Amino acid sequence: VIRCGAAVAWAVGKPLSVEEVEVAPPKAGEVHVKIVATGICCTDEHLLEGCLPDADFPVIPGHEGAGIVKSVGEGVTSRGTQNGMCIIPGDKVIPLCLPQCGECSFCLNPKSNYCLKSHVSEPQNLLPDKTSRFTCKGKRIHHFLWVSTFAEYTGIPEYAVAKIDAAAPLDKVCLLVCEFSTGYGTAINTTKAPTCTVFGLGGVGLSVVMGCKAAAASRIIAVDINKDKFARAKELGATDSISPWDFKKPIEEVLTEMTGYGMDDSFKVIGHADTMAAALASCNINTGICVMVGVPASGSAISVDPMLLLCGHTWKGTLLGGWKMRDFIPKLVSSYLEKKFNSDLLLTHTLPIAKVNEGFELLCAGK
Repeated sequence: VIRCGAAVAWAVGKPLSVEEVEVAPPKAGEVHVKIVATGICCTDEHLLEGCLPDADFPVIPGHEGAGIVKSVGEGVTSRGTQNGMCIIPGDKVIPLCLPQCGECSFCLNPKSNYCLKSHVSEPQNLLPDKTSRFTCKGKRIHHFLWVSTFAEYTGIPEYAVAKIDAAAPLDKVCLLVCEFSTGYGTAINTTKAPTCTVFGLGGVGLSVVMGCKAAAASRIIAVDINKDKFARAKELGATDSISPWDFKKPIEEVLTEMTGYGMDDSFKVIGHADTMAAALASCNINTGICVMVGVPASGSAISVDPMLLLCGHTWKGTLLGGWKMRDFIPKLVSSYLEKKFNSDLLLTHTLPIAKVNEGFELLCAGK
């Protein structure tokens, strides 16, 4: 048993509390990881607000981490291979908030990056044997998406861990597992069009901008109410930046007027239901593709004019950019090391875990 620090959410709507927790040794098929760095994501904020379905408290949040394998459970080194390499103590790894069991019908489908082990199908509040590896003050603490990267040490099923290049800087590549892979992957795996609109310029939205540029889009319009983000968006590839608050008419009408017949592709990277309809309506009425990227609150509903779809619009969602995570995260890390993209531009602040609540304040302030 390891005793270490962790940021614990004891209840919905309460600040995180940095506590000493006990982490039990890995069981068969599990990997024990020392977390070196972790990002803060809006999904963590949704968890703390109680907006995610099937989440249990108390819980250790965090899902954008990177670390080093401390120990492995029985069977991991003998059966748990990734690209022909076993996961062993000392390896650098990235925990995966979307597992890849390699056995379910979705994992076996080359067109799918979903896995039946994911939280959407089966809550990941406890490990697969329905127990937790965390305790604090004599109480069971729940996992978050199995990974709980706000703990210094965490226990994870082997199929939710990706082994990465030993040269990778963990404080940089931790962002690749969620915000960058989601945004960048969504763009390069979706868009083949010359014009794109990105609604929302947080870390994921800026990653979409980078992906659109990499996909050779000639016009990329960034949309956000926070104009402080426009300079970074331009640096990453946006050709235009606009705020809905600068116009009296709906933003979809503004975008249609700017482009003639609407954008070829639009990416909705904000977790608000009312933005979904605007993103769809801003697309070309016949050939436009609208991709929903941002996570809406549980139970959200949306009203859409069916004629938008009848005329030929395509409306779709994406999960972590469409990539099979255990296969592609190592490749993304290699591309980072080869300087094929610069995700370091997404980094804004570096804080110790003791200031985790300050990090969420910065996130909510759009900083």
